[in-house]
Amino acid sequence: MVLQTEFEFTLPKGYVDKDGKVHRKGIMRLATAKDEIVPLTDPRVQKNRAYLVIILLSRVITKLGDLKGDEITTDVIENLYSADLSYLQDIYRRINEDGTTVIKVRSPSGEEFDFDLGTLGE
Repeated sequence: MVLQTEFEFTLPKGYVDKDGKVHRKGIMRLATAKDEIVPLTDPRVQKNRAYLVIILLSRVITKLGDLKGDEITTDVIENLYSADLSYLQDIYRRINEDGTTVIKVRSPSGEEFDFDLGTLGE
């Protein structure tokens, strides 16, 4: 069995860059212990614990539209719409706790099937 370490997602709204381009599709990788420990020493987190999620997401999102790696800064995450931030927090929690974005769901008729939350924004 191969461990999946990267997960695709599509933001519900999308990040709008300074040129007005919307970036919706992205990739998030699994967090490491370092990803979760290093931000705790950041003065922004020490002033406001809620800022932790901003730093965490800027570390684990490896692609967002045309943006890659070090282009995905805390400024990018700060400028996401609230719906997108909430969506990314949920994806982060799911992949780092459950190791997947796939959940079991049941239709109104009782049929059970898998649904990939990574496609939710599409």
